[in-house]
Amino acid sequence: MKRRVTTVVLLATIAIIGAVFPTVWASKPNPQTEKATFGAGCFWGVEAAFRQVKGVTDTAVGYMGGALKKPTYEDVSTHRTGYMEVCQVTYDPVQISYEKLLGVFFQIHNPTSMNPAGNDLASQYRSVIFFHTTEQEKVALAVKEQLQVSGKFERPIRAAIVPAAEFWRAEEYHQRYAEKHNLPSCSIAP
Repeated sequence: MKRRVTTVVLLATIAIIGAVFPTVWASKPNPQTEKATFGAGCFWGVEAAFRQVKGVTDTAVGYMGGALKKPTYEDVSTHRTGYMEVCQVTYDPVQISYEKLLGVFFQIHNPTSMNPAGNDLASQYRSVIFFHTTEQEKVALAVKEQLQVSGKFERPIRAAIVPAAEFWRAEEYHQRYAEKHNLPSCSIAP
């Protein structure tokens, strides 16, 4: 009888562990993914564009580059915080390279404009690449230089390439905004 009770307890313990650990493991971020952060005008359109890219596993819109703790959309819209609207992209580097993500970035907006968002020019719409690693910095600088000498753009590329700072996730109503409201994009245009 004692052996049977021990077996039942062991099986129950295994079942509980099996039920708990997959949930814990599933909640951990995929160690094979990497982050890339871009500012290219209104973050709704930037996010909508990157969500279409194969190899992008997640996106979040938010604010980067300022000093205020926990900025809100209203704070950033005052043009006094130094923050930019950005899209943080989580991607699988096996499926898509950082260089190809940069290609998307340069394609979805006008990087020769200081604060591009269609007809809406504001400081929070600055064209910027926030690099997370020295490798990303090297690739971003090389891609920008290649595009500049290619003659694709008549004016100098003004997209800044700067170290990533703390990312502040925007309010929930901004996340996947274009998708939720069935919009093809924001007013960004190449």
